[in-house]
Amino acid sequence: MNTGNISAAVLRTVFAIVFSITGFLLGRELYVNVLSLHFASDWLQWTMMIFSPVAGALAGIAVAPLAQTFFEDELNLVERAIERLAPAEIAGGAIGLLVGLGTALLIKSILFEFISITGRAGSYLAILLYLIVTIFFAYLGARVGAKTRLVPLASKDASVRSGGDAKIVDTSVIVDGRIVEIVQSGFVDGALIVPRFVLRELQAIADSEDPQRRTRGRRGLEALTKLQELRAIEIHERDYDDLPPGSVDAKLVRLAQELPGRLLTNDYNLNRVAQVEGVEVLNINELANAVKPVVLPGEELHVHVIREGKEAHQGVAYLDDGTMIVIEQGKRLVGSSTDVVVTSVLQTVAGRMIFARPKAVSPAAR
Repeated sequence: MNTGNISAAVLRTVFAIVFSITGFLLGRELYVNVLSLHFASDWLQWTMMIFSPVAGALAGIAVAPLAQTFFEDELNLVERAIERLAPAEIAGGAIGLLVGLGTALLIKSILFEFISITGRAGSYLAILLYLIVTIFFAYLGARVGAKTRLVPLASKDASVRSGGDAKIVDTSVIVDGRIVEIVQSGFVDGALIVPRFVLRELQAIADSEDPQRRTRGRRGLEALTKLQELRAIEIHERDYDDLPPGSVDAKLVRLAQELPGRLLTNDYNLNRVAQVEGVEVLNINELANAVKPVVLPGEELHVHVIREGKEAHQGVAYLDDGTMIVIEQGKRLVGSSTDVVVTSVLQTVAGRMIFARPKAVSPAAR
């Protein structure tokens, strides 16, 4: 028998004992306060004195499995809710709960100092009022404590110890794959955080029916494995039930605000939204553009023309870093290597584009 079966058996036994004892005591109270007053015969008195507690104990044993199932279901709900909370929220909620219970105890002491409640009905009323006050302030303290996140510096301190700010990795960066070489080169410091909802999105891409998406998703999983080999990656369990399941960008922005941390992304739209929300962003595309060699008008390059351009007379070549070169009068040079002279450089949102002309063609011949 494994540990899980042993735990379940122990829990069933505990519930059966507790509910049988409770049923026994309730049955005895029922006999003493109700049944004993309605039977004059000694035989009936003895019968009900034995039958009532035993019946109560049997009823308690019968109800125990239902109570156990309800208890386990609620416990699982609480466990899943805690898994979605950040450590700061859990700590804040616990401290808030203690403050709420202390406040309820203080109010009880003050309340019953000035309010006199006598009699059995008054005692029951006092207990009911105290339970209501306790539940209200405990719930209020836990909610307020969780929202204030009393230890927001925990993640920040951990990232400082690891050498820098925490970096929250977006799905686009994992699928892109260049993050592996960047981390390997040592240009990214601090903790690398991959939220659980990003992993779910990556898994959905890898399981897609579209072959291209499936290939990209599997490449992302391979990149994630390489990152784990290079550096310990923290899988963050925080999720946000108040946001739609598919709103990964909004969840990333909120997580970056809470930790705090920087977003590591290739997504242009997420980049802009994060900047509006005051979140720092590290965009790998911008990094790639920043480290590309500077090409100035008039500079000569040796390129291989691989295809025709959009215009009838154009040819297209690429530098080693992937920068496109549009060559005027280059259609006739497709499939060959040639020297070109840079005429202009255009910086776009998608990257940099270079315009050039064959060195052998003079400006007058164009």
